[in-house]
Amino acid sequence: MKRACGQRSTDEPLGQDEEAGPGLQGRKRSMGMDAKGFFEGLPWWVKWVVIPVVALALFGGLIASVIGFLVGVLFKVLLFVLIIGAVIFLVRKFTSASSSSRGDW
Repeated sequence: MKRACGQRSTDEPLGQDEEAGPGLQGRKRSMGMDAKGFFEGLPWWVKWVVIPVVALALFGGLIASVIGFLVGVLFKVLLFVLIIGAVIFLVRKFTSASSSSRGDW
C-alpha cells in the first residue's frame, strides 16, 4: 500500500519531534516539567524556609499524630516483649526449681 508524501501508517509510533495533534501539544510540554524545573526560579529562602514552614503549618497536626501513633505502638511492642520475657523467665525459674525439689520428696 502506497502512502502519500507526508503521511505515515497508523502502526508507526510518533517520533520525538512529531506532535500527536493540536489537543496534545500543551500536555506534552507540561509533562516534561519535573520538581527541579518547578523550584528552579525561586530564591533559596523560599525553597528552604517558606515551603517547609507552610508544610509544617498545614500538615503539622497530621505529622504529630503519626509520630505519636508510632511512639505509642513502639511503647506497646516494648511492653509486650518485656512482659513475655518476664513470663518466660518466671516459668523457667519455677519449673526448674520444682523439678529439682521433686527429687527430695
